[in-house]
Amino acid sequence: MTEVLRIEPGELSADEIIAVLNEGRRVVVDVEVAGGSHEIVLRYDGETYHCDTPTNLHRHAEEAEMRGCLDRMGYAADD
Repeated sequence: MTEVLRIEPGELSADEIIAVLNEGRRVVVDVEVAGGSHEIVLRYDGETYHCDTPTNLHRHAEEAEMRGCLDRMGYAADD
């Protein structure tokens, strides 16, 4: 099984997160939403980037889309 990297929001840059995903590893982001703790699982299957949230699965066909999502959702560190 692939090693999972667990991070806090803003701990890594978008470049660093994308690099980990492109290695085939999963990234779990621990976020606080509405007073509760949730895990967001980020992964790349070689063709599509995925953001698995407790309520939704976002898919991104392009790396640029995934970068935008990481920035928009606050998972990546500000540049």
